[in-house]
Amino acid sequence: MKYFLYMVTLFVGTTTAAQTISEVIVQENTKTRTSFVRKITNVKEGQTLDTLVLEADIIRLKRLPGTSHAYYQIHKKEDGTYKIVYGLQENFTIIPSANVYTTNDDEFAYRIGLYEFNGFGRNIIFGGFYQKDIFSSYGINFRAPYLFSKKTGVALNFQDLTTEEPVFLDSGTATYKYNNTSYEMLGLYEFNFKNRIEAGINYFTEKYVYRDGATSPEVPQNLKVKKLLYKVVYEYNNVERNFQYVDGFKSTFNFQYVTTRSEALPEFVIGFNDFVYYKRVGEKGNWATRLRLGVATNNESPFAPFAVDNNLNIRGVGNTIDRGTAAIVLNTEYRHTIYEKDWFVLQGNAFIDGGSWRNPGGDFGDFGDDQNLRIYPGVGVRFIHKRIFNTIFRIDYGYGITTDSTNGFVIGIGQYF
Repeated sequence: MKYFLYMVTLFVGTTTAAQTISEVIVQENTKTRTSFVRKITNVKEGQTLDTLVLEADIIRLKRLPGTSHAYYQIHKKEDGTYKIVYGLQENFTIIPSANVYTTNDDEFAYRIGLYEFNGFGRNIIFGGFYQKDIFSSYGINFRAPYLFSKKTGVALNFQDLTTEEPVFLDSGTATYKYNNTSYEMLGLYEFNFKNRIEAGINYFTEKYVYRDGATSPEVPQNLKVKKLLYKVVYEYNNVERNFQYVDGFKSTFNFQYVTTRSEALPEFVIGFNDFVYYKRVGEKGNWATRLRLGVATNNESPFAPFAVDNNLNIRGVGNTIDRGTAAIVLNTEYRHTIYEKDWFVLQGNAFIDGGSWRNPGGDFGDFGDDQNLRIYPGVGVRFIHKRIFNTIFRIDYGYGITTDSTNGFVIGIGQYF
């Protein structure tokens, strides 16, 4: 019996030693630091070889903005241990951003920016934007998800946003000049490569200045309010990317509590969840669907938090054409690779964007109201550079088929969702 136990122990020990990782190499990385790759991956020298851990590391590396593709190799050494090689195909990561949108009433707006997505070789994101939407706006963003460790980081954002906003009154529609100046700080924590959370505060000032249109004695024509927003975002991400193709499921829950001392803009709670599903179709097709479910405190206020907007949810609908205190939005599209050679991809898509909103102070029956329901089918094209991060130049044209519909182009960088 002792001899049997001795042989079992010897066999297990020998097998374990033979599958030990004695060396981990990172190759082909020129900008991304090797120390950073070692920091965020789980495979280390001295561990037992486990291909499931290797696969998880590759998925994590593929998600980095600085990486267009990643792979691993396993080499058995003469002493019976293993050498692991991680290979990175890097993106060019100093990227301009651009979004342009128009409608058939000659509305034109744009946002341009410049961002570095792999700052200091550690996938730190830093940059800013300028927006022209009748008025000028700008913002600066800093995001370092792995600043403190492989799980913890921070995000800092500043924004000075000025737009012309419709305010919907019982007597008609008013037009206000709206300004939002905000300072935001978020702590970032990654439980594992599928689950992450961010939480923090946003201190901001809102200003409304009446320009023209309907008026109401209950709605002030000039308003300035300081607010504090508490924010929590939880994301589950099980999406795999292979250049322009995406497969998997992602869910993002966003909860915000906004405090204020103004009766005209009372405090409120807002929560919404984006469910996104991607499915490969054959060799060249990709189906993508996003469902947003959102609800907020049902204040009977003309300044409701959910907006119907060209650049957010319904392509072709126009710039903030309606508001509500709850929302259901569905975007679905089929993407097909028309042409691909080396670094360049031409992709076409056909989509349907649809949604409905609850009126401020209304009930959930408002979702079925023809005045709130909007459906916009359309088509688009994508010009994709496979070696530059998020370099997807998109042009979409949406055409409304519901009551009082418009139509128009939405142009931008990156997939719509």
